[in-house]
Amino acid sequence: MKNIIHTGRNRAQESTNAIERMYITMRHLFIRGFYKPMGISGETLREALLTLRPEIYGTIAENKIELNGLLYVIERLPEGIEECRFINLTSDEGYTDSHFKAIIPAKRRRNCYRIDDEQMNIEITRGRSEIYDILTHLTFLFIESHKIMKYIIIDKESNVSRDWRKLESFIKDGDPLSQKDREIAITHTGNILGRTFEELMNVYDKFATASNPDKFLHLIYNLGRLALREIIQEEKRTITFSPVLRERLGHHIHGEVWAQKIKSTLWEKGLFDRPIHIISANMHSVMNTLFAPIALKEMCQKKKRFEVYEALSNDKNKDLRNEVYNEASSKGAYYLKDTSGTNINVQIFDTAKIDHPEDNFKLNSTENAPVIIVMDYAFGEQAYETMDELLKPYTAEDEKTYHMNVDSVSLMGKAGILQGGKGDIMIPNAHLFEGTADNYPFKNELIKSDLEGQGLQVFDGAMITVLGTSLQNKDLLKFFHDSTWRVIGLEMEGAHYQKAIQAASKLRSNIKKNVKVRYAYYASDNPLETGSTLASGGLGTTGVKPTYLITENILNQIFKDARE
Repeated sequence: MKNIIHTGRNRAQESTNAIERMYITMRHLFIRGFYKPMGISGETLREALLTLRPEIYGTIAENKIELNGLLYVIERLPEGIEECRFINLTSDEGYTDSHFKAIIPAKRRRNCYRIDDEQMNIEITRGRSEIYDILTHLTFLFIESHKIMKYIIIDKESNVSRDWRKLESFIKDGDPLSQKDREIAITHTGNILGRTFEELMNVYDKFATASNPDKFLHLIYNLGRLALREIIQEEKRTITFSPVLRERLGHHIHGEVWAQKIKSTLWEKGLFDRPIHIISANMHSVMNTLFAPIALKEMCQKKKRFEVYEALSNDKNKDLRNEVYNEASSKGAYYLKDTSGTNINVQIFDTAKIDHPEDNFKLNSTENAPVIIVMDYAFGEQAYETMDELLKPYTAEDEKTYHMNVDSVSLMGKAGILQGGKGDIMIPNAHLFEGTADNYPFKNELIKSDLEGQGLQVFDGAMITVLGTSLQNKDLLKFFHDSTWRVIGLEMEGAHYQKAIQAASKLRSNIKKNVKVRYAYYASDNPLETGSTLASGGLGTTGVKPTYLITENILNQIFKDARE
């Protein structure tokens, strides 16, 4: 038993050290300005990732290609990046006004631009966490590409296998594949990847796009092609960081513009002096909770409220969504589409204009009715930048400084859970910042009993704010869960938000010292369970109930405080 504990602890320590090496290396490479991922300069990053062996990257340390991890990464990188030898990370440097068409990855809100056949530019406007995320995914992608290359080359003279030549002929032919040709191509590709025909057929359509149903074959071919060029022709892939990005990073340029727009809107609408409640959440749950019972009155009388929310969550029901949106827009809701580069849209709700049918959302008076600011999710360290700037005083046209009357800050988000399963709820009482000794205990206005009795498991305790969701493995997470830290889950923004809130309230006096804080998360995955990581797929409708349950509880408390 002691040996098992000792082995687990050693593995957790190795993982912690690997994460520290990765982040130190990534910062060093950023300062240096460029590196070659599969060259000597990228060696430390590759070795650390292979030591860590994150759950989301599956079989990264084995010879066979990792399929689910590959899908996860490709959905978060721009279309066509596997064809590019040169990847340039830039700041917002004016490409929106050029002829270049913005490429936005399916699962990440960032603008990317294909400069030519060999170069992809990726705009970084969300801080260091975005750089870490991209570099980690690219390191995985290039490691996998070299695995493909090793299957392709069959001798010391760098001759390639028959399977590779067959795949190449299908790609270069350029014509749409018949079902017969597709299955032949998949057979040869399976031999190249060390995977069975069945395994490839199971994931094939997940990679497909409307414009390229055979994207999987093209992806494997281009990854293998560039890896071959690296080995045979020594044409190394290169990642560079633009001088403007290196100069701007950490200066809160985008966050300041973003926050200024919100505060100037509050000022112009005459809402600045009212009690302000900030909620970090998605762009639909607060609006639907407040306005669906008004806009969809008959539907709400016939169906249970979670059935209505589920219908609104279905992309097919755009008419229902529009009804709710139009009702909200006519009753004090303002939508601020982001133009700052943060990619964080905002809604402002003037609750004085809402005549809600339910008692828990009614007010005794509209004089000091709450003003609710809903900000879309930040990304990692960006949470500090945006919240820090938002909580700063506002300088009006008269050049005087005014403090916002912030009553509460709430966060409703997704997180990985370390006990329980998808859809269960976590109520944190502290955030620990991974890789440091930083910890942020706080009084959470939401408590476990508020959300119990609804058919979902609810857990309370400390949560760890990780440096990247793609850098976790079971040994490290098991240590945090089983040790005296007793961590219940992991996410990427909590500690950064709390650092900004505590600085603004307790040190800088930008907001009141007794500002109320509400945090609750629902589980998007359980990385301790095989087949339950983020790479296994999304929540689907499983996330609807916990999302709205948390939203309702946050709003109930805001309106209750207003009545008192």
